[in-house]
Amino acid sequence: MNTPEQVIALGAAAACVVLIILYLRQSAKMKAAEADAGRRLDRVGELEAELSEKDKRAELVVKEQAIKAREQAEKELAGRKKEVEALRTRIDKKEETLEKRAESLGQLEGELKARQKQLAGTEAELEEAYGQARKELERIAAMTAEQAREFLLGEVEKEIRHDASALARSIEDHARQEADHKAAWIISQAIQRCAVEQTTETTVSVVPLPSEEMKGRIIGREGRNIRAFEQFTGIDLIVDDTPEAVVLSGFDPIRREVARIALERLVTDGRIHPGRIEEVVNRAERDVESNIQEAGDAAILEAGVSGVHRDVVKLLGTLRYRTSFGQNVLKHSLEVAHLCAAMAGELGTSRVTAKRAGLLHDLGKARDFRVEGAHAQLGAEFAAQKGESTEVVHAIAAHHGDEEPRTIEAILVQAADAISASRPGARRDPLEHYIKRLEGLERIAQSFDGVDKCFAIQAGREIRVIVKPDKVDDLAAHRLAKSMVDRIQEELEYPGQIRVTVIRETRAVEYAN
Repeated sequence: MNTPEQVIALGAAAACVVLIILYLRQSAKMKAAEADAGRRLDRVGELEAELSEKDKRAELVVKEQAIKAREQAEKELAGRKKEVEALRTRIDKKEETLEKRAESLGQLEGELKARQKQLAGTEAELEEAYGQARKELERIAAMTAEQAREFLLGEVEKEIRHDASALARSIEDHARQEADHKAAWIISQAIQRCAVEQTTETTVSVVPLPSEEMKGRIIGREGRNIRAFEQFTGIDLIVDDTPEAVVLSGFDPIRREVARIALERLVTDGRIHPGRIEEVVNRAERDVESNIQEAGDAAILEAGVSGVHRDVVKLLGTLRYRTSFGQNVLKHSLEVAHLCAAMAGELGTSRVTAKRAGLLHDLGKARDFRVEGAHAQLGAEFAAQKGESTEVVHAIAAHHGDEEPRTIEAILVQAADAISASRPGARRDPLEHYIKRLEGLERIAQSFDGVDKCFAIQAGREIRVIVKPDKVDDLAAHRLAKSMVDRIQEELEYPGQIRVTVIRETRAVEYAN
């Protein structure tokens, strides 16, 4: 048995062993913890290095994107500058053209003034020669001009009195035989007095845009889109300061309508480039041709006219896109046809011929921007080529007085054309402007010495002046007409042209008691 001292020694040894073991375990744990903390510190360092590297990369990416954005902006700015330079070049060219035209007009004006001076000198010489010749004749005849006039009048009166009586009797018999025909003619002449002349047409169309940005797309890079559009359509495309709109300018209304439809489709579609422009323009041309044919067929059906050549129907349909002072020419033609038929029925002449001539009377307006000449003559020639009757062709040719009307139907077409164009609201000519123009014409004419009466007629297209014969002779009447024309051109604004007619009339009146 162990003694108590041994037991205590053993317990103390065991306790020491236990303490040593615990110390070693604790030391091992502390070393493991330190090693783990070191690893974590190393990991944190790696993460910090990695984050620093990513920040540097991100900064480089941002700088690269900024550089690319700046380069792109500079390219776009350069492109815009080229477009502006191209537009400026076009404007400069147009300004040069206008300046050349102004110089040409100035030269023509100078030549005209020189000719006027030459004519004035010639008139003075003629007046002087006339006076000398008159004095010489009076000397040779040994009598004054008044004595010679009285002698000749007496001799002529004796010779023609019998012939005049026989002629009057013959005229009276002829008038009785053709009373009905003459009555219809006189009525037609009275209606025809309100006729007016051909007017100017609208030559521009405005196409609205969804935004101002679309103008740049229409122009295209370096103006290639606008050049392609003008090449394929034959219409000038004007991009100006008008907000959200562009203007199509051209004298041909058919091409202008094709351009309008094509541009609207391109704007709606959004794809604008030369290839697409050509495709859309071709499609618009086919659509317009179809619309023209449909409009012609509808007009023929509405007028109740049959047997019309297909080429005439197509040409008639093109008048749908033609206007005169804002009045649609196709609707005007239908209105003239109905008016001709109504008046022909009242006068007892051919309704069919009158209606047909009225419908086709403005055919030439569909050709006068392609072929040189007056629209009345062009329409008559085309109708004759397509088999229309002589009466219809003559009525077309004479409806503006280019030919003397020989049939009642021709005068009916003149009258119906004037009625349709002159009725209130038919054309864009405000009543106040119309009245002021007539008053201005009469005021200018009345301001000249020797004028007795003056009348503005033909809807302001003519001023008829009656002068006092004892104050204005024949030569002075010509000078008076020229002076009135100069005053009218300087002081008035008017469409077309104004005809000045000066009338000098001497009357001798006696009464037998």
